[in-house]
Amino acid sequence: MNRKDVKTEYKWSLEDIFATDELFAAAENEFKKSAGLIGAYAGRLSDRNELLECLKKSDELDLKAERLYVYCNMRRDENAATEKYVDMCDRMDGLMAKYQTECAFIAPELSAQSDEYLDSLIADPEFSDFDEFLKEIRRKKAHILGEKEEKILAQTSPAMGSFREIFGKIDYIDLALPKIKDENGKRIQLTQGKYSACLNSQDAGVRKRAFAGLYKAYESLINTITATYAGSVKADNFYAAARGYDSALSKAMCGENVPESVYKNLISAVEKNVPVLHRYVALRKKILGLEKMHMYDMYVPLTADATEKYDFETAFTTVCDALSPLGSEYASLLARAKSERWMDVYETENKRSGAYSWGCYGTHPFVLLNHEGTLHDVFTIAHELGHAMHSHYSNSAQPHAKAGYAIFVAEVASTVNEVLTLKHLLSKATDAETRKYLLGYYLDTFRTTLFRQTMFAQFELIAHERAQDGKALTPKSLSDEYYKLNKKYYGAAVTHDKAIRLEWARIPHFYTAFYVYKYATGITAAVNIARDILSGGDDALARYKRFLSAGGSDSPYEILKAAGVDLATEKPFETAMAEFAETLDALEKETEK
Repeated sequence: MNRKDVKTEYKWSLEDIFATDELFAAAENEFKKSAGLIGAYAGRLSDRNELLECLKKSDELDLKAERLYVYCNMRRDENAATEKYVDMCDRMDGLMAKYQTECAFIAPELSAQSDEYLDSLIADPEFSDFDEFLKEIRRKKAHILGEKEEKILAQTSPAMGSFREIFGKIDYIDLALPKIKDENGKRIQLTQGKYSACLNSQDAGVRKRAFAGLYKAYESLINTITATYAGSVKADNFYAAARGYDSALSKAMCGENVPESVYKNLISAVEKNVPVLHRYVALRKKILGLEKMHMYDMYVPLTADATEKYDFETAFTTVCDALSPLGSEYASLLARAKSERWMDVYETENKRSGAYSWGCYGTHPFVLLNHEGTLHDVFTIAHELGHAMHSHYSNSAQPHAKAGYAIFVAEVASTVNEVLTLKHLLSKATDAETRKYLLGYYLDTFRTTLFRQTMFAQFELIAHERAQDGKALTPKSLSDEYYKLNKKYYGAAVTHDKAIRLEWARIPHFYTAFYVYKYATGITAAVNIARDILSGGDDALARYKRFLSAGGSDSPYEILKAAGVDLATEKPFETAMAEFAETLDALEKETEK
């Protein structure tokens, strides 16, 4: 579809950021002139008046940069072939890099100040917009080295931080995936995207051929991949030791301001509940009618996909109905999202694929969609509007310096919306196949997001601890550890194909250490919040609204704790597992009918 053929009401209103490209160009030129002025404050931050002026000027420039960057990138996402917007994005990349370099003195200079000085600033009402930034400087001081050492660490970063890029080259360029036969006997080239589609095929032969072909390719490069991942782990451990942390995990969790106990508690709580996952795996085997169920059978749908089509208007109305428990204010914001054109709805030529929510402070958020009318698209609308509303509430309640929320909580609001939408659809479903499909969808969300990501998190911890203890990270040691975890998590109902030992070797997130656990804590928090809202009345909803409005005004752990979810305790995980078990019970009953 050509973009000009889409009705205006289904295209986002980026004019709300800059009414014209000419106004963008004027703002860009103004930013160029002013961005270099921040450097004038270098060496003067021990004077509180100079510091306050610097922080305000930096915040003002950050906001201007944000508006410019968001606008040109979203214009490019409308059509990646529009040269004007590609050029605008390239210019902004250069400007942002230069500006960030200009501001680089602020954190180190503040870190060199006395604790007493920083504490006095944090307590000063004049610095209230920047108190969280100053608290972070104060909190991390013990792990900031001297100027000479910091310079050396900065110089090592390009080499020590290249492992993710190296893996990307291996994964997308060097990995020689084979051709396999599809359901019709036609030979197709296997790709990462087609692999996922093949595992959803109703033809077991296609699933098996795709699985075998993919892992044979990874096995052919396993020594190179192992060396790459081992280097990444050693780099993580090196930086942790250099900065005085007990471990790479301690460094990662300190960086996020989340207690290390949350990570360990997640693994412990999920491990206790793997027998429930084993029950689900056994039920999958029964429903699919398989004598043996292999790891490549774990993704095939339990029933035929729900065939009902949802045009955008119907899908949007369905989502609004599903989110009605969030109250009238939330409902009015959803209505605004449609009437004020926050959303770009349909796939058009050269438009960015997938979906996201983005925006800048001072305007409403925006949502990119590529609506095709499937049930999955209904969940996508709910998910992305969750992000949008989180941003709207945070931006409305917080000053710019404290409006941004941490990645640790970033997927909570979006997943709350998905859970509420699924439960709404289940309440309306009248035929057994639709109910089975929805129940299976929910169970698979738990399996892939809570259980599987926790398994990944446990593997990461094992790998880093082995390296820290001086044990070699070899293809055999890493694959053996992963195979043990796979057997523990999936149980005896599935055949643990030996090739699954190599699954760790294809996970790009492992090159951003201790990241994947946030998917598991995110769904755990969302399930707890959704249950509270549906059963807890006004108090639960009020707590959730405070969470949405908190932005970055406190540590992400404390913000979530105030919403009623303390991830350092067992309760949230017990609640999530109870939800999983109840959903499994419901699917078992539907199957017996």
